[in-house]
Amino acid sequence: MSTTGAGGRVQPAHPGDPARIGPYRIIGRLGSGGMGTVHAGLTADGLRVAVKVIHPAQAQDPEFRARFRREVHLSARVQGPCLVPLLAADPEADAPWLATAYAPGPTLNRHLAEHGPLTGGTLYAFATGTAQALAAIHAAGVVHRDVKPQNVILTPAGPRVLDFGIAHAADGTSVTRTGVLTGTPGWISPEYYRDGTAGPEGDLFAWGALVAYAATGRLPFGGGAPDAVAFRVMSGEPDLDGVPQEVREIVTTALAKEPADRIPAVTAAEQCARLLAAQTTQVIGGEVHLGPTGAGDPVMAQWDLPTLDDPRWHAPAPSSSRKRTITTVLVAAAVAGGLAGAAIAFPRGGSDHAGKSDESTATASPAAHEDSTARHTGSAAPGGTTRAPEPAADPRRAAVPTDPLAGVPDPAFTRAGDETQPGDDEWRASTVAGTAAEQDVAKAVRDDVRTMLATKDMAFMEPTVTFNERAQTLMVTGGPISQLPEEQQEVFRRSGEMAACTALARRLADDPTAWPYGRYSVFWKDSDTDPEPNILGFGEATDGCYNQTAGQWQGDESGMATAQIPSSDQAEIRVADATDKAITAAWKVRVAEGNGVDPAAADNDISLGFDPVEKAAYVWMHDPDGTLIGRAQRDNFQDVVTTTACRRLVSEYSRNKAWKYTRWSIAVFEGNARFPELTGSGDCMR
Repeated sequence: MSTTGAGGRVQPAHPGDPARIGPYRIIGRLGSGGMGTVHAGLTADGLRVAVKVIHPAQAQDPEFRARFRREVHLSARVQGPCLVPLLAADPEADAPWLATAYAPGPTLNRHLAEHGPLTGGTLYAFATGTAQALAAIHAAGVVHRDVKPQNVILTPAGPRVLDFGIAHAADGTSVTRTGVLTGTPGWISPEYYRDGTAGPEGDLFAWGALVAYAATGRLPFGGGAPDAVAFRVMSGEPDLDGVPQEVREIVTTALAKEPADRIPAVTAAEQCARLLAAQTTQVIGGEVHLGPTGAGDPVMAQWDLPTLDDPRWHAPAPSSSRKRTITTVLVAAAVAGGLAGAAIAFPRGGSDHAGKSDESTATASPAAHEDSTARHTGSAAPGGTTRAPEPAADPRRAAVPTDPLAGVPDPAFTRAGDETQPGDDEWRASTVAGTAAEQDVAKAVRDDVRTMLATKDMAFMEPTVTFNERAQTLMVTGGPISQLPEEQQEVFRRSGEMAACTALARRLADDPTAWPYGRYSVFWKDSDTDPEPNILGFGEATDGCYNQTAGQWQGDESGMATAQIPSSDQAEIRVADATDKAITAAWKVRVAEGNGVDPAAADNDISLGFDPVEKAAYVWMHDPDGTLIGRAQRDNFQDVVTTTACRRLVSEYSRNKAWKYTRWSIAVFEGNARFPELTGSGDCMR
């Protein structure tokens, strides 16, 4: 469990989420994992916190609870630079929890995937800060045991090392009861492979690999099968080509095969701080004055990441509307220029990102979310065009029940509301489809996933569908593919979740007293030798399969990130190219007419992209000079997009039976922001 959402974005609360945990008001979710959920919370005076709550299954295990209690006490002792401090905890609660300060920003993994390696002073600041964090952890008598890119957040105030003191109690990087070593290949020390030893020296080995990875974007011991990585860690030399020479000398010492030969964390921190001070001197001139080892001014002087914010932190507590469980995804950084890949349309009166909607959508019943469009036949479309008649049985808008078991007195699916995620044992016990009904559902899921992935040129990611009747869970497994970029794994997760959710919801509605499967999970295997695949996502078909409020679909950061991946579908490329040119031309005319729009806005880049998972199109504007500040300015842009693009989208929908995009969302990248503000969402067929 991470203490922050990807990129610092807060997701809506899920059904059953608490309104308060301890003294904290809960406003949404930051993430979830196999051991628990991380909630976004606020103190009475507005301090942002991340509150981790352990899943019920672990809370009922006396051994796990005892370990959690011990590690909370250890964590409370750790204070130091570049750490996320523990603020409060209640290990004795029915659902044990702990609260830490909130750390916004992407993980090191995500940042490298989007922006490439760290360089210059930023790299030195990263090495210094993370070494200082480990020095503080070790000084408190704690071993981190899970130093890896996913546990380092690049915040605007410097790097932050996460999950100190509880990592070995809440992850798989330990010796299991059966004595089998598990963990993340490439971040495990040689002695850990040999005999399970996990001391401070092991943290330094992982730190050396971490700094090398940050400097080059490459895993120093390569990828591939876990046993091959293990062999290279124990016997091979790390790939340090591209690591600056001064840093390489420190990293080489940290990566020594024997623990006794490695540099201690405090020494690594001091040596890196000297390099950082020298780097600062080169920039600003003057003499070097080294103060106490700390991450304060020296790190910040060379740190170059933007300040982040999320408007959800300022919003009132989210509603309790039912939504499916989704994993937070970091939206990709602003992409210069247009992406050939989408068309988009906006109806007037659509909802904004905070969940507002016009009266017609706010009063719609849940069942109407994906209902037939027969009642729209011949109605006027935004912009004055007329919608072409559609057949009532159009499969592109087939109904997906929001709650397929509503009103069913004795359903076969009995685990509704159980948020305990399936474990590795349940995955291993799952089997291929046996009954005719299972075969039908499995085929529907496979076909749907393939269709979604194909538009992003990811047809090589073949899904496997299995069932575990005891767990009442359908499982979608991808791979084995090693070193797959996180953004592609994320698209696979979302595709698997949506395909499974819609297939299960329809089957539950058709046969509620006999069909036992209502839960779904998505797994990923890096290689054939993986004994335990990674769980990417988990949800329930009785929670609703689409992100919506009051019956109105909403865009989100996950869809935005997927839409930014270029399309490989020729129809999407064709429509996108024409629509992009039309919107750009119409926007220049609107700006020239005045209408209270800053003239500089005419030069803003407009981009389009598709999210095949929720069948939604996104359009976003890069606004580096802040020309669209204010609702009126953005309404102007939305009106231009609506009147220009809707007739093109509807026309394509009417004549192209494969065209499925009717939902829309709009976003604006303000200034140099790396994350967009989603300002409107809706469905152009309503």
